[in-house]
Amino acid sequence: MSVERLAARTLLVGFDGQSPPPWVREAAGGLGGVVLYGDNLRSDDDAARIAGELLGHGDALLAVDEEGGDVTRLHYTTGSPTPGNFVLGAADDVVATRAVAAAIGGRLRASNILLNLAPDADVNSNPANPVIGVRAFGADPERVSRHTVAYVEGMQAQGVAACVKHFPGHGDTSVDSHLELPVVALDEEEWRRVHLPPFAAAIAAGTRTVMTAHIRFPALDPGRPATLSRRILVGLLRDELGFDGAVITDALEMEAIAATYGAANAAPLAIAAGADLLCLGARDGETTYRRALAAIVAAVEAGDLPPARLEEAAARVDALHAWVASAPSEGTDGDGGAAYSATRRAALTRDLVPLENAPVLVELRGETNLAVGRARWDLAGPLAELGAAPVVTVRVTSVPDAGLDDALGKAGGHPVVVVGRDVVRHPWQREVLGHVRAAVPDAVLVDLGLPRPADLGAGPYVLVGGAARPNLRVAAELLIGRDVSRQD
Repeated sequence: MSVERLAARTLLVGFDGQSPPPWVREAAGGLGGVVLYGDNLRSDDDAARIAGELLGHGDALLAVDEEGGDVTRLHYTTGSPTPGNFVLGAADDVVATRAVAAAIGGRLRASNILLNLAPDADVNSNPANPVIGVRAFGADPERVSRHTVAYVEGMQAQGVAACVKHFPGHGDTSVDSHLELPVVALDEEEWRRVHLPPFAAAIAAGTRTVMTAHIRFPALDPGRPATLSRRILVGLLRDELGFDGAVITDALEMEAIAATYGAANAAPLAIAAGADLLCLGARDGETTYRRALAAIVAAVEAGDLPPARLEEAAARVDALHAWVASAPSEGTDGDGGAAYSATRRAALTRDLVPLENAPVLVELRGETNLAVGRARWDLAGPLAELGAAPVVTVRVTSVPDAGLDDALGKAGGHPVVVVGRDVVRHPWQREVLGHVRAAVPDAVLVDLGLPRPADLGAGPYVLVGGAARPNLRVAAELLIGRDVSRQD
């Protein structure tokens, strides 16, 4: 096989729009895979349609980030029907976690998407982490390990390859690697005690793939970020943990790599470090693909990338293709109510008095989390379904304004509900909440993120650990004091 064909086999490409462009169709059969994002999937049948288009061009492997909860691609326009990892970890029922993962896997397999870039196996040890949060099963290594294994088992039982991420652990970061390169200042002993166990457990359980983190971890490699570190990908992941599946990079278009090495320039460096399948992302899809392909070929020709390493990477990708082509599926009829019951058990409230009439709803619509995308959360809908449609809904995107004051002025005897995500982490959202409670002291905060209760100050709240449909349904039920226990 030519160097160019071997190089193409190591690439996981993305594209813009709802239909694969000509360059993707032409390359699909020789690629490592094609990853679909929320902007590719705008309707329920888009995934199966795109898969059908690409499978006509060879053995294309389709991948997606379908973690459940806030990170969903299949349900990008409506919100996920399953909660995210935080809820599953808080409920601490591994049978439920396996059932939820199996349900997700069943939906993916039905759409011919056979690689899921999930679960998130990070231990969220930093409460201020801006990119992990509710995506993690929690902050306890043992609990995260149990649920990571359950998720991998449930997913792969459907014949869909799981991908535990982000090795060697993204849970202690304080910046988002989509925006810049985080540095983790832990020592090696702390890493081994806290962040290593879930990955070791997942590898022992047979995860087919592992995703790298775009982080610098000086205690493990003082020079290069994990995605480009042979010490981390070979010395730790391969040699110490014994992982022999495919190592997948996080998207090289993320600023942690793109702004420091360049996405295309990083491609041969990642393969040399031990990565097998390079996720390129969808931004500038064709340009990045062609530049990365050329950079890999040039590195081999210049002697900077050993041909044997490229052959090894392509062989691991071939093995992944072979596994998904032959893996049986045990079948699933959904999660049996596990998603709803876990969400209900994980919810927390304080000083909550059930609403007696329709509320004024204040939505705090903040910055987009790039891992999540444009999360489609809506509390007004579930409230309306339960007979408590808001009398008025006002969306606030910055400091208090006249529209907010007008809505509060119309409240009269109506209760006020403020809904947002990680309100305490955003100064303007804290300001809006304070402004509302100065006018209406018993206004209820519904936080869809992962705040620490001790940081919330006085006043009633409802915490549901995510913005998926079950989370919003449970929030609405708790607000009105009813448990109708209906699953969407």
